[in-house]
Parts: sequence; structure tokens; C-alpha cells
Amino acid sequence: MKSINLAAIDLNLLVAFEALLEQHSVTKAAEQLQIGQPAMSAALSRLRILFDDELFVRLGRQMQPTLKAQAIAPGILAALQQIRQTVTASQTFEPSVSDRTFAIGSSDYTSFVLMPPLLKFSLQNAPSINLRMIEFEKDRIGTLLEQGEIDLALGVFPDPPRQTQWEPIFEERFVGIARRGHPAIQQGTMSLEAFAQFPHALTTLRRDTSGAIDRALNEQNLERRVAFTTPHMMVLPFAIASSDLVAALPRRIALRLATVCNLTIFELPVKTKPWTVSMLWSTLSDQDEANRWLRHTIKAISVDHKIF
Repeated sequence: MKSINLAAIDLNLLVAFEALLEQHSVTKAAEQLQIGQPAMSAALSRLRILFDDELFVRLGRQMQPTLKAQAIAPGILAALQQIRQTVTASQTFEPSVSDRTFAIGSSDYTSFVLMPPLLKFSLQNAPSINLRMIEFEKDRIGTLLEQGEIDLALGVFPDPPRQTQWEPIFEERFVGIARRGHPAIQQGTMSLEAFAQFPHALTTLRRDTSGAIDRALNEQNLERRVAFTTPHMMVLPFAIASSDLVAALPRRIALRLATVCNLTIFELPVKTKPWTVSMLWSTLSDQDEANRWLRHTIKAISVDHKIF
């Protein structure tokens, strides 16, 4: 069997073959492809050399396919159709009919704040889209994005990895929480001394007992005792509700769970810096329509659902 050099095949030759098969005429095939008749004749000559067969011969007024042309036609037509579908799919994204699965790197905090409105929006506007929330280690986020294991990451990224893009979503800050009726709460506030005196609860992924609050207290020559730590931020409000522990919590979580957990929210008696929650994605997916839709949607729901 004669070996075919695929590297030497011009895709336009297969398109010309398809046109000749449909039109049975060099002239009409040229018109269909909007090229000159000499160019179509040249393409037919190259096809004959490539397949070592006449492929189309004139019978009466039409160019009829040879037996070999008829044999290879189904495969060529199927290949061209597959290529067209692939190219079209890569260029268009219709959320209303797409069954795309998005993997989103997210902590419990960003999931709590952003996922309910994102899920509601997607169910209404993109009912077949699937969302997968995935925990991640920050030192691996660049690799996860570059390898396509996640489509997008949500969080705080003061030093984004190389080959990534980012966009801020909203700003967040700490507030204090304590159980309703806590003895240190006076007219909705807590003094600096009481705040340092009572035992604290802390969310930490590093398994340590130090955070932004400790740094702020140290500036006042004060220390606190961290009596309870957990890697799960959603645990804190419920732990605080049944004890005299106090904690600093992102404002959005505190506001949403204060009523459920019978909590009092108070302004911290120490100054802490706010932080920015952002979206992070790979430069490789920057122009991908599906990824752009996801980013635009998250940004939009942040405004529409008053996440700010």
C-alpha cells in the first residue's frame, strides 16, 4: 500500500473534493468555493496525484466520481464535518444549551458568599451547566490552572502566579462576633481590654494560632489566647454561639449567620486592613468564550445580588 504523507496534505484539497462530489462540475465547484476555475482544476490535479486515481471523470456533461472516489468519500466528508464542528464549538459558547462542567477553586468562605447566587443564575440561564467546587492549596494554584484541573480560582492572591490573569470582585474586612448576651458586650461594642482578655476562636489552614488580629494586638502591647482553631470558617459562628469565645470573621459571613446563630456583631477595637477577593485564571483560557462567560457572570452577580 502506498504511504500517504499527511504533512503534505492541504486541507483545502479535501474541501475541493467535497465540492466536486456535490456539484459534479469543476466550474460549479469553483463557484461554490468562490475561487477561479483554473484554481479548481489545479486542485483536482493535485488530488489525483495524492490519491493516485482520476477520482472524477467526465461522463456526458457531468464529472462522475470513480469507484475510489466513492470509497473514500464517506471518510473525507465525516472528517470535514468533525473539523467544522470542532472549530465551531471552540468559537461559540451558548450557555442556554451548553452542558459544560466548570471546576472552580474556592474556599468555604468564597463558596458561601458567591455560590448561592451563581447557582441560582446558572439554573435559570444555563440549566445544563455543572459546577464543581474544589479546594486548593495556594502554592499549587498556578499548576492547577495551567493544567486545566480548575477553570477559575476565587480567593485572595497578593502574588498571582506566572501566566495567570486576575480581576478583583469585592473588598472584605473583619468584624467581631460574640454570642448574644455576651458579658463583654456593652451597648453593642467591646472594649480593647475585654477583647484581649476573653479567649478567641480562629480559622487557620496553617495549623498555627496567629493571624492579623494578633499583629494588631501586638501593636497595642496586648496578646490574646486562642482557645479553639479550625480550618473550616463556617464552624466558627456555631462555636461562638454556645460559648464565651469571641472571634473575628469576614463581614459577609457574620451578617448572614448572625440571626441564625444568635450572634452580636461588633466593630473590632483594633485596626485591621481590608482585603480584596479576586478571580484568578490561566492566560491559556483568557480568550475562551466559556471561561469569559463564567468570569463575567461571577462579576455580574457580585453587583446584582449586592454581594458588595
